[in-house]
Amino acid sequence: MHHDHQRTQSETIQGLLGEAIRESGDLARKEFALFRTEMSDNVRGLVMGIAMLLAAAVFGMATLVLLTDAFVDWLATVVDSEALAALITAGITAVIAIGLGLYAKSKFSSTSLSPNHTVRSVQRDAHLLSERVSR
Repeated sequence: MHHDHQRTQSETIQGLLGEAIRESGDLARKEFALFRTEMSDNVRGLVMGIAMLLAAAVFGMATLVLLTDAFVDWLATVVDSEALAALITAGITAVIAIGLGLYAKSKFSSTSLSPNHTVRSVQRDAHLLSERVSR
């Protein structure tokens, strides 16, 4: 009789272990899926930020070339000096360049590459599993 009780207990332990292994496998799969989704979203955001920065630079240069010439020519007639007109124009374009740079910097700082949700979820699952095992 004592022998049967021992077998049932070891079967129960094996069953519990099997269940725990299955559950951790499921959790690992879910965590990996979350990690992949989150990282691809972050990378997509970063690539979009870089693309926008490049587009801003291209349009900025084209616009500067066209507008600077026209503005310097017009300003020269107002201030009666080509050099002063060029200097004023350079100051204005510098302010615009700084503004675009700060905008780009804010885009990069809002896009973090660390998978925060996945890390939190893994920590929560590890805590739940360790609670279940210690019971």
